[in-house]
Amino acid sequence: MAKENVIEMEGVVAEALPNATFRVRVDSMPGPDGKPTIVLATVSGKIRLNFIRILPGDRVKMELSPYDLTRGRIVYRYK
Repeated sequence: MAKENVIEMEGVVAEALPNATFRVRVDSMPGPDGKPTIVLATVSGKIRLNFIRILPGDRVKMELSPYDLTRGRIVYRYK
């Protein structure tokens, strides 16, 4: 069942952290200082179940909550 109030964005994985967590750089959403925004993103369940590897430098699509734009969920890894 799809979520209704989510914001979909694309970004590039900047850093891999423990527990399937990543820092993702979003160039389309600049911060107040003009630099790209960094989002802390986790891996969604379908990507975990299918053992899809995500490495730094990969382009990903993620869903952000409208309430907290600093956290997200990675839902797709581009080839």
